Amino acid sequence: MNIDTLLHARWIIPVVPDGAVLDHHAIAIDGGRIREILPSAEARQRYRPVNDQAFPDHALIPGLINAHTHAAMSLLRGLSDDLPLMTWLNEYIWPAEKRWVSEEFVADGTRLAVAEMLRGGVTCFNDMYFFPDQTGRVAAAAGMRAVVGLILIDFPSAWAEGPDDYLRRGLEVHDQFRHDALISTAFSPHAPYTVSDQPLERIRVLADELEIPIHMHLHETRDEVQQGLSQYGVRPLERLTRMGLVSPSLIAVHMTQLEPEEMALFAESGASVIHCPESNLKLASGFCPVAALAAAGINVALGTDGAASNNDLDMFSEMRTAALLAKGVARDASALPAAKALRMATLNGAMALGIAAETGSLEADKAADITAIDLGGLESQPLYHPLSQLVYATGRDKVTDVWVAGRQLLREKQLLTLDSDEILSRVSEWRDRIAPKKNRIDHPTRGLSPCAD
Repeated sequence: MNIDTLLHARWIIPVVPDGAVLDHHAIAIDGGRIREILPSAEARQRYRPVNDQAFPDHALIPGLINAHTHAAMSLLRGLSDDLPLMTWLNEYIWPAEKRWVSEEFVADGTRLAVAEMLRGGVTCFNDMYFFPDQTGRVAAAAGMRAVVGLILIDFPSAWAEGPDDYLRRGLEVHDQFRHDALISTAFSPHAPYTVSDQPLERIRVLADELEIPIHMHLHETRDEVQQGLSQYGVRPLERLTRMGLVSPSLIAVHMTQLEPEEMALFAESGASVIHCPESNLKLASGFCPVAALAAAGINVALGTDGAASNNDLDMFSEMRTAALLAKGVARDASALPAAKALRMATLNGAMALGIAAETGSLEADKAADITAIDLGGLESQPLYHPLSQLVYATGRDKVTDVWVAGRQLLREKQLLTLDSDEILSRVSEWRDRIAPKKNRIDHPTRGLSPCAD
């Protein structure tokens, strides 16, 4: 049988069924979709591929899904570090965004983020930022899958003047990508402390009508919860519940401040949680009770947050940190095994985003979103359990090849749809604009004045 591509690998880790590791298997791909996964010997007899590739020391996994990003903020990476969330936002990030955010900023920052993520084995990201039309265009041009957030906040920005304008422009973006094979949309009200009741109620109605998710920071810090109690008389999750927003459509990011009764109610709602362990640790926001959430039946996925608060978009690092942190918080070494950490970074993310029928696992009829990881180096030896090795002893530097919908975007660590030199040149220009050399400082703790000339 003639097909487009046949990928042979030492191991294939499909994520479904849980914990499966297929030895000396191949993935048959045709028309951008997985036709079959079968032993390599059988595949060679059954198929006549146009493109036949062998990965004798590699594991093939589903492309990683970064379920929470602010991609364009890659241009603010390292601008200000080692500060609590509200100080970081109010004194550094929001002033910098007010001055610099534009279509050009978002396009260049997203291009940098997409390049970084592809080189790290990420094939899909869920974004929340201004100028989502630019985010979608950059991702689509690179051949990457993305869910672009139709952002909403109460105050004006370079993108929109107020809630009505955010919603109007967001709906235009939704229409722009409605029939795109790689780009979909989600409403992205920023947080309970930046969005008032009336806009949230409108989002609930629109999300139901359009059948798209709602992606929102929620219960990120103790301060956020206290603000909710002071302003509305209830905790933020209760406020959203009363408005009908806590449903299977909700993608709640961070969730470090939860009471047992809140977990039970959240589990009943069918909503998902996006865990961003490294950003939460860096900003001292708190600990998401991942093991308890999973035990309650809540779908938990992984995200990096933005590079301004992480400071990278490395999902391999995020998996390892999530697994280790969950064990420490639960005081149980079995709290988050390697297989579950990988599932959080793949299929659980797809489930949260409503695209699990398309991606998130290596199964027949799904899109061929695939990442190849070289486990042949000395850092990976000896190798007893490939799946554990991926989570506990592998970095994104071991990613060699990436495909999205059967199209190869990374080959032998080289980007095929993006110009690395051009990206680096543009990033250097932005660095010199945001923080001219005369105003840079070596000590990173308090960062730079974001308004320096």
